[in-house]
Amino acid sequence: MIDPTTETLISFPKETVRLIPGNPSFQTAYRWVLTGIRGVKLETIVVGGKRFCSQESIARFIAAQNRDQQPTPTFTPAQRRVQAETASRLLQEAGI
Repeated sequence: MIDPTTETLISFPKETVRLIPGNPSFQTAYRWVLTGIRGVKLETIVVGGKRFCSQESIARFIAAQNRDQQPTPTFTPAQRRVQAETASRLLQEAGI
């Protein structure tokens, strides 16, 4: 929930899409507000008939999208070679 007394309000969608990485279209921003993505909606409020978002709500939206992602492990060629050699040795010892 956006707290207009403590959060930095920005106009929606014009300023909002400029602050979101990837520069989404206005239609995409409205879809994020109305239906969301992966169960998470972008928070907005209406003040005097105009819709606003906040920098903090954008940060919450992005964080919620990335909360369940696990970083992909990266290995050097030497590490992959050692892992492959170890796996081969274990398979040979097991008689496979």
